[in-house]
Amino acid sequence: MSLPLWTAVDDYFNELLVQEDGPLLAAARESDAAGLPSHQVAPNQGKLLHLIARLRNARTILEIGTLGGYSTIWLARALPEGGRLVTLEADEEYATVAAANIARAGLEHVVDVRVGKAVDSLPRIAEEGVGPFDLVFIDADKPSNPDYLEWALKLTRPGSVIVGDNVVRDGAVTDPNSSDPRVQGVRRFTELIAAHPRLTATTVQTVGAKGHDGFTLALVTD
Repeated sequence: MSLPLWTAVDDYFNELLVQEDGPLLAAARESDAAGLPSHQVAPNQGKLLHLIARLRNARTILEIGTLGGYSTIWLARALPEGGRLVTLEADEEYATVAAANIARAGLEHVVDVRVGKAVDSLPRIAEEGVGPFDLVFIDADKPSNPDYLEWALKLTRPGSVIVGDNVVRDGAVTDPNSSDPRVQGVRRFTELIAAHPRLTATTVQTVGAKGHDGFTLALVTD
């Protein structure tokens, strides 16, 4: 098994089941042209987020980590009439690219792009009473994942779904002695989920065009 084979499998299923349209392809292309890191979710993962939002009948979505807005478009398209998505991006240049991509997709009236560190934006969101959110997608700096989880719990309700991306780290997550703060952030994030009485969760590791990684899916319970 190798990356070329994983990519070929992704290509096969994506061609049949995902079929990115113009705005999604443009979002990926323009993000790359602007020099953004290629950290956006893969097309099949974007479609998975879209399906999770629809299965949850989400009307309010919080995304922590916008990058170029690719995953934002997938999520926003799952919202019903009157739905709302708030997405947080620390880098102003990334947020500018994302806003253009979101507007090109015709979703600027649905998506609220907020610029600044998420740890600063999240308390303001709580103060404004924007939530509770039906779905929270966490895909930002991994050392802060424990903080993001804490805020996600404050901003959700029973039945809400929390998704954490990039949690396998090419398998490095299994090393308790890792000196990588991203690995330690993911490990602490997972341990907090496992111990929390209001969460039930699982993690799925994935292989594909973006290598070996995975995501955590958690349900907020009573």
